[in-house]
Amino acid sequence: MAEITSDEMLELASLGAKVLHPRAVEIARNYGITLVVRSSWTDDPGTRVVSPIPQPRPLQGLEISHPVDAIEFDTDQAKVALLRVPDHPGIAARLFGEIALQNIDVDLIIQSIHEGNTNDIAFTVTQNSLKRAEAVAAAIAPALRSQTDPADGEAEVLVEREMAKISIAGAGMIGRPGVAAQMFETLADAGVNIQMISTSEVKVSCAIDAADCDRAIQALCTAFNVNCSPLKTSASDTQLSDTKLEYPPVPSAPHIPTAPPVRGAALDLKQAQIAIRHVPDRPGMAAKIFRVLADLNVSVDMIIQSQRCRLIDSMATRDIAFTVAQTDAHEAQSRLQELAPEFGYGEVTVDPSIAKVSIVGTGMLGRPGIAARMFEALAQQQINIQMIATSEIKISCIVSESSAVAALQAVHAAFGLSGNEKITVPA
Repeated sequence: MAEITSDEMLELASLGAKVLHPRAVEIARNYGITLVVRSSWTDDPGTRVVSPIPQPRPLQGLEISHPVDAIEFDTDQAKVALLRVPDHPGIAARLFGEIALQNIDVDLIIQSIHEGNTNDIAFTVTQNSLKRAEAVAAAIAPALRSQTDPADGEAEVLVEREMAKISIAGAGMIGRPGVAAQMFETLADAGVNIQMISTSEVKVSCAIDAADCDRAIQALCTAFNVNCSPLKTSASDTQLSDTKLEYPPVPSAPHIPTAPPVRGAALDLKQAQIAIRHVPDRPGMAAKIFRVLADLNVSVDMIIQSQRCRLIDSMATRDIAFTVAQTDAHEAQSRLQELAPEFGYGEVTVDPSIAKVSIVGTGMLGRPGIAARMFEALAQQQINIQMIATSEIKISCIVSESSAVAALQAVHAAFGLSGNEKITVPA
């Protein structure tokens, strides 16, 4: 590749891509430095890693940066959820294929762990796209009902119109357990309930009620010592602007016009999935759970909160699933199960036989259909998706360990990532 943005390289390096260490990319990004990666064996010009225009920041703390350097929000969000969809290959491909045909740009996508033989898929779109997205989901739901066991309940569509997305971002989050827990604690203390959670190596995003957005921003800026400018308001001076803002304004690396939608793919075979069933649906529960893991020094990767509420003893509950390193899984499970009576949730299970396949690319922005193409590639190989989580420039899917290599090969083929140039290394 002639060029790649620092944002893309940071995600790929964090996912395990070799050559560049994530910390090197972080420093270059923070200070607006262009990296040039060249071969030791040829005179080829190599790859330029392009960074954004630098923001004023002191050199002190270059190696001890704040884990979070920006708070982002977007109030132009609405959520569509399909509940109780069949848990087998092709469902996500069909849904997002139809979404792409309507030229609807999807932001967050989550697919929760299965309950019985079904699971939930939820996604966010802009307010202007909501009616079309809702119509697609409503059209697909009847067909899905015929594929599910009546005992599991019928597929249904759930819509939330007044939503906002609030995110913390920063390369310093890599390898620092407790950053997500601090975010969840901060929101809980501010009385903000989290409806969706989606994570990447350098960002944690939560979907919340739009009415809570102002309060959430101020609380997070204080908690992470980010210098917040006064909030922009609409003409009525009572509502947040529906443009996306960052505090402080830390720009992303420049978009490369000729960039392909997907720059690279990665496969992680060293994670395990932990599921906590019937977590009470009230502010603060995610904060408590992930604080326990942070105190154990356990780093959490993907975090998914189910969309389906179940009443247990007249209390609304949801499932929460997340991935950790396999080496940490059983310690985390043991401690969380010990706390089940105190926290009020149910069984804690571990599945070590999973793999995470991810695609990364800034070219996904404003280009509908990328997720659908990934899901279709997996469906064609009869690979079932167990969990989905996205950020603006990354899509990650959890699949079974036995399907891992086939999943990576399918994604490589779908996006033309398999190089055809032979590289000869001198003796």
